[in-house]
Amino acid sequence: MEIKNILTSLLFYLLSAFGISLTIKANIGVSSFNSFNVALSNVTLIKIGTITTIINLIFLLFCILLNSENKIKEYLLMFIALIFFGIIINIFLYTLLSNINLKNYFLRIIIFILGTTLAGLGKGKILKLGIFKFPIEYFSILLSDKTSKPFKFYRYSIDIICVVVSIFLSLNFKLPVVVREGTIISLLMLSGIISWSKNNI
Repeated sequence: MEIKNILTSLLFYLLSAFGISLTIKANIGVSSFNSFNVALSNVTLIKIGTITTIINLIFLLFCILLNSENKIKEYLLMFIALIFFGIIINIFLYTLLSNINLKNYFLRIIIFILGTTLAGLGKGKILKLGIFKFPIEYFSILLSDKTSKPFKFYRYSIDIICVVVSIFLSLNFKLPVVVREGTIISLLMLSGIISWSKNNI
């Protein structure tokens, strides 16, 4: 059963990666965390999926430092999933979707909403299966457990930092700002879709 759940979780990682790739291709802005990844990718010219994996692995390292007791198997699964996630994003963005150029603004909004929906559905199902944890969310939980601040304080703080750093990088290096209307759409949609997917599907 656990092997089946692991494989099912990886399929939903694939769905989420596809959704994220669509939001990036829509080119109307991205979610708060991805805004940092995209901006850093634009500055360093490292592929977005690779950046996403690196940042997630850094948060995974923080998780290990905060709580390493009997978690080797869990952290190993998270490590494998994060590598897989970044590779899939790169395959979608730089191979399968590389020749797609969306010029119609209304179509770009539709694609962004579709991508956000798929990413949220995938993440919700991953959370429901419970095989993998997401490093940023888990890091926020661990911090909350060790302090008097609630989980949402740390999670929202990370989002705010990502947005601020993304804007700074884009302006400082004179690159397109990726915190845009899509960021607001994601803020309004994503959490609700994740919650619905986790609890109702």
